[in-house]
Parts: sequence; C-alpha cells; structure tokens
Amino acid sequence: MNIRTLMNIRKIDFANMTPVIVLVLLCIIMSFLSPVFFSYANFVNVLQQVTVNAVLALGMSVVIFTGGIDLSVGAVLALSGIVLGTMTVNIGVSPVISSICAIFVGAIAGLTSGLLVSKFRLQPMIATLGIMSIARGAALTIAGGRTITGYSRGFRWIGSGSIPGTEIPVQIVFMLLLYLLMFYLLKYRKVGRYIYSIGGNEEATRLSGISITQYKTIAYVISGIMASIDSIILVSKLNSAQSIAGEGYELDAIASSVIGGASLLGGFGSVWGTLLGAIIMGVIRNGLNLMNISSNLQRLIIGVIILAAVLLDTLRNRIKQ
Repeated sequence: MNIRTLMNIRKIDFANMTPVIVLVLLCIIMSFLSPVFFSYANFVNVLQQVTVNAVLALGMSVVIFTGGIDLSVGAVLALSGIVLGTMTVNIGVSPVISSICAIFVGAIAGLTSGLLVSKFRLQPMIATLGIMSIARGAALTIAGGRTITGYSRGFRWIGSGSIPGTEIPVQIVFMLLLYLLMFYLLKYRKVGRYIYSIGGNEEATRLSGISITQYKTIAYVISGIMASIDSIILVSKLNSAQSIAGEGYELDAIASSVIGGASLLGGFGSVWGTLLGAIIMGVIRNGLNLMNISSNLQRLIIGVIILAAVLLDTLRNRIKQ
C-alpha cells in the first residue's frame, strides 16, 4: 500500500467523520445558547421532528448516489397521503390495505421517474420536476383542496405512539429500521454496489455489463417508496392528509444528504451520514426555535445552510479532481 493510497483513505475517513464533528459542535453551541437544549426530552423531540425529513432523505440519498436527483419526493408524499386518506376515511378501506396502496403509488411515481431518466435519457431535474407537477396536481384534484381527517387510534399510533413499556416513540424506531434495511441493501447486496458504481463512473459500469436502466430505475423506485412510507408516518402523526403537504421537503432532503457527506456527482456517501445530516438540520431548527427566532428568519438561515452545503460539495469535488 503506497503513500497516495494511505492519504486517500485518511481523506475518506475524515469526510465520514465531518458530520459527526459538526453535530457535536452544534450541540455544544446550542447548549450554551439555551439551557433547555441539553435534556433527554429535547433530544427525543429533535428526533421526532427529523423523522419525516430523515426518511425522505434516505430515499433521496439512494438517487444521489447514482448521480441523480429527485425533486418529486414532496409531491409524491402528498399524493400518497391523499390516496391513503381517501381510501381510509372516505371509502372505509382498512388502513393496512390503504397504506399498501399508498406505497404502490410512490413506487409507480419512482418507476416513472426512473424510466424517464434511464431509458429516455431525460435530465433527472427535468423528469422529476414533471412528476412533481403531476403528483401535486393529482393530490389537489383528488382531495379537492380539502384536508382529510378522522383516523383510528391504532393507525395514529405509528406517528404519535410509543413502544409498549417504554417512552420511545414508534416513529423513531420505524425510521431506524428503515435505515438499517437500506444500510444492508447498499452495503451487502449487489444492488448497492451497482448503485454506487453508476454514480462513480456510469460508462465504465455499462461496459462491465451492468444494466444502467435497471439499477437507476430501482434507485428512483426506492425514493418513491420512501416518500410514500413517509406519508404514512406524517398522516398518522398529524391525523390529517393534506394535498399541500411536503412542499419544500425535497430541499431539506437534498441538504441532509449533502451535509451528511454525499456527493451530488454521485458515487459517494452513506445512509448513516444522511441520518446525521437530517439530525444536524433538526438540531439547527430546534435551536432556532428555543432562541425564539422567527419562522421567516429561520427560512433564510436554512436557505443559507443549504446553499453552503452545496458549495462545499462543489469545492470538495473540485479538490478530488
């Protein structure tokens, strides 16, 4: 092993540790700014707040690993939630069957995006922007602009209940299980190796005999499914399905992935980095709330953070080249 290889390994290790360092520093700073921050109740509150973004960012990360982007996740979340609410409340279908149908909607949206990008060679931003408009329009049309409320206590347990005998919220456990599943798929199954390979060097991957169309499409299907699963968590958490739900969520999902170390050019990143990125976003929002910063100013600050994260990713890629 030569010196150049050792230096590259150290760079990768440092890149993986950066989100951890940022999170620790943020927690230290916030604890000085607000005495309430360093408490168990507040930490649980932060994790509950980041669950929706973390699950959405998980699917987004898989697409980013291929070198793509999915701008439709927020709208797909809304459409899936409306389908779930319409079937459960308006029609009276079992929440289990309604949830399966909602996930199917997300899978179809992801499949469509994936085929447009991989088979028809549309730019990911254009393809998913079109799907975003279609999904949002469908959600508004189906719901008629109305909020759908009135879910059973059993269904609401997913988003607002706790594990029996503990104070651990179900939604946090649900989120962690999804991350463990995705970690296993990306780390130990060939689908993960091929997804990273496509993001690293698509042409070389194609010449190796790997189906770019198949595995790119799988990445977008995963993103769509995660968005629809997220809708189940959000609807059960709020006890309502709204056609305007998820607006702007795609930006937070992208930011969480990039802050967590993923490269927008693809081929690099990890699911645990994405989770840390989502937690960092949650800690920042939580700290701003504790300091009574207005919501308008919070949007400005979060926008600056997103822009800074993308600029840092660009600089990081230039250094690698």
